[in-house]
Amino acid sequence: MRFPSAALLGVALLSIHAQAAILERELGDYALNLGTTPTRSMAQGLVKPQSGGAFHGGLDLSHPSGWYIGQWSPSLGITPGSNMELNSYVGFRQHFADTLGYELGTIRYSHPGFTHLDSQDVYAGLTYDARRFGLSLSNDPSRINSTLLADFGRIDTLGMAVSVRYGNHLLDTPTMAGGRQISSFNDWSLSLSRPWKGIDFDFSYSDSSLSGDSCSAYSGHNTECEGWFSIKASRSLF
Repeated sequence: MRFPSAALLGVALLSIHAQAAILERELGDYALNLGTTPTRSMAQGLVKPQSGGAFHGGLDLSHPSGWYIGQWSPSLGITPGSNMELNSYVGFRQHFADTLGYELGTIRYSHPGFTHLDSQDVYAGLTYDARRFGLSLSNDPSRINSTLLADFGRIDTLGMAVSVRYGNHLLDTPTMAGGRQISSFNDWSLSLSRPWKGIDFDFSYSDSSLSGDSCSAYSGHNTECEGWFSIKASRSLF
């Protein structure tokens, strides 16, 4: 396990990012959400990272019947070295008790100009109050991903919101790395968040089943193959 100097520097300096809140509007029977943060935690961030660039945003349209449709762009491809990505999804969410419900849907990850990177994902999960427990399966280029998400919401005893993600990645073609053949690997992450004086602090730790020279085969969700700890602070603009 290692803690790169960049991560430690981030802990020391607390990278401050401007982040807008969700803008909500009613359109007849429909509810429209616009913003620079995902409005569907079950549909966003379950398989792919929530944001991949400095400029990102999306919209979401939902109906009281439970159906919703939306599009999210984790990267608009504006910054040098970044490509545009569009995530289009449709799903259904319903409650069968006061606090207990379910959600299911599908999402398409599109990369204009790089169609060989496109992929399809299906997801489903249970909701309990502000808590979500989900599973997703995706057929990505050259591999199959499965991801488990446990979002516990705010835990009062800790004073923080807690979420855990575990992913399994099965490669279509095994690759040689670190002197051995690798056909699959796992990764996981733990995230804690807490507001303080108008600033949202996010603490995260991630790791994978690969280490050392084997990390040359890593292509999962985490920023780094081996142990990585980071702190991010953000403030809403409105």
